[in-house]
Amino acid sequence: MGNGKIINLMKSKIQPIAGDASFRRFYRVISNKKSKILVIAKKHKYKNLIAYAAVNQFLIKNKILAPKLFSSNYSKGKIIIEDFGDLSLYKVLLKKKNKFKTYKKIVELLIKIQKIKPKKKIEGAINKSYLIDEYSVKYLNKELNLFFAWYLPLILNKKKALNVKIKIKKIFKILYQRINFPNKYLVHRDYHVQNLMQVGNKIGIIDNQDLLIGNPAYDLASLVDDVRIKTSKNLKEKIYNYYIKVFFSGDKEKVKKFLQDFNILSVQRLLKVIGIFSRLSLRDKKNIYLKLIPYTWRLLEMRVKSKLFLDLKKVLDKNIPKKFRMKVIYR
Repeated sequence: MGNGKIINLMKSKIQPIAGDASFRRFYRVISNKKSKILVIAKKHKYKNLIAYAAVNQFLIKNKILAPKLFSSNYSKGKIIIEDFGDLSLYKVLLKKKNKFKTYKKIVELLIKIQKIKPKKKIEGAINKSYLIDEYSVKYLNKELNLFFAWYLPLILNKKKALNVKIKIKKIFKILYQRINFPNKYLVHRDYHVQNLMQVGNKIGIIDNQDLLIGNPAYDLASLVDDVRIKTSKNLKEKIYNYYIKVFFSGDKEKVKKFLQDFNILSVQRLLKVIGIFSRLSLRDKKNIYLKLIPYTWRLLEMRVKSKLFLDLKKVLDKNIPKKFRMKVIYR
């Protein structure tokens, strides 16, 4: 599976479809009244497609609905995968008054994924194994660096940006040491409602190529503090509490430790996201993501109210005023 040639595109109807925040391009290919998705990446990025195919295959084997691989040509940066349609749970939730009912199903799927026994080595494409890496402080710092590299230069001069970076890195060095949970769960790393698709009466999951083994709080933070869809504080608490109820079954000591992990990883992730959206605008000319930065800041402000982030809040409040948070103002 996955070694076949790309289908004859000359005899197919091809429609470009909206892509994600990555370098990949997506097309709907209709042949013999059947629809599939063509994914194209730059040749030097073909390993991303191998990862995507391997992880999808691993999830499918563990009874998670992920896109099947139909054919591949990795040397040309192309794969053909299953078409889950256009109905994301983002679209579903926008039309629902009782959103919590849908979120319960999303949480149940997340826990189902987290119950899969993780493997560092999985069967990959083109007869090669694929290694799933473990989350580490190195990964967390690499993600946080996106905030320093892409957002701070937008609003601060070089000297001040460097000063803020040094202070925040020192704070996170201490925060990372307080994370309690062991790295023994699959982490999607982008578990939000635009990556979840309504496929019949089931939920399919896409954009799976960045899967790591790490802390289960990370994906819950991605879902609860999803920057792409605005949800009330009450709904966020209901989603979080439902996860706790199902995942921990009343173990109060583990719940207390988990909440600290959740808060630290959510704050780290929100800073990362601000950096990613800035990079998408500056490097990739995808300015649409800039409009999501103000809400990301609102979520961040909500999380750093905790005593845990007293020093971080001081640094952010002193150096990044409201006018920059509410709208990206280029200096």
